[in-house]
Amino acid sequence: MAADSDSTGKSKDRKDRRGESVADERVNRAGSLDVNGLETIPTAVPREGDGYRSSREGAIEQEPRPTGESGFTLTEDDLRRINTRKGMIELLEHRGVDIQEVLKTLLYEQELRQLQVELVKLQRWVQSSGERIAILVEGRDAAGKGGTIRRFTEHLNPRAMRVVALPKPTDEERGQWYFQRYIRQLPNKGEIVFFDRSWYNRAVVEPVMGFCTKKEHHRFLQQVPEFEHMLYEDGVTIIKFWFSISKDEQAKRFDARRQNPLKQWKISPVDEKAQELWDAYTRSKEEMFSKTHTTYSPWIIVKANNKQAARLESLRYVLNLLSYKGKDEAQIRLTPDPNVVTRFHRKMVELDL
Repeated sequence: MAADSDSTGKSKDRKDRRGESVADERVNRAGSLDVNGLETIPTAVPREGDGYRSSREGAIEQEPRPTGESGFTLTEDDLRRINTRKGMIELLEHRGVDIQEVLKTLLYEQELRQLQVELVKLQRWVQSSGERIAILVEGRDAAGKGGTIRRFTEHLNPRAMRVVALPKPTDEERGQWYFQRYIRQLPNKGEIVFFDRSWYNRAVVEPVMGFCTKKEHHRFLQQVPEFEHMLYEDGVTIIKFWFSISKDEQAKRFDARRQNPLKQWKISPVDEKAQELWDAYTRSKEEMFSKTHTTYSPWIIVKANNKQAARLESLRYVLNLLSYKGKDEAQIRLTPDPNVVTRFHRKMVELDL
């Protein structure tokens, strides 16, 4: 019996060494991948309902499937291997997963979390100092405005922060001064307010879609610099983002929304005409920039074809702009990438490529 046990142990040991050699070869083939960086990734045994279907006793063995495919199963052997660096890489390659893409996503999430920690510190400073911050997020349909605002607000205290996304004006509001309903939404002392589209609806969407007259449009462009200057003089910090995407990228995102049942609510009649009226939007946008870009309230252009880069660099811009307490102790770069975020200047001819 002892001999049989020893023989079995040696056989199992040889099998384990062969498995490690295979994993070593795959690690070497990964090239520039920093495998050691994967050591810091926390692993946990998934639960039923976490996006996979656990195997049952007596279940019929199935062929391995890509992780994105319906019915994908993690076996007990998979779970044992995923808790080792080499085993995880072997598993990912065996399942047809792009390791570089996985690592890229992990690094993005790690960087986003660090920036969100700084945003929490920023909000505490706003509360203690009584600052009033208004962040306007504008851009074409499907440019990633809402997703960026969610990353901004995900971990902020809701008592000192608001997101404003106003519906179309009521009959009563149509008879008021255009800015009146937006004035009610301006930040109070110690508060940050995010405008998911703002009073600049009258600069682009409304004239293109015929929701306002030419006279109303021209009056708005004359009044908005004076309106924002009054806010500036009263101590309100206004940050104006324009998220810029290409026509092809917008078309891809619209198509993705139509295919995704969870995102179909994002498609509106206005969105459906965005591609058809692309050039009209461009003309209105350029007129808006030329007449509303000021030293005290400049336009900040964000190249948003890459959603992850646009989100990270937008967060960086706000953090870099404001002198909050604890900023010098940040463990991450706060200066935005000028290839992604830039201040509008008059020589810009075309922003949406």
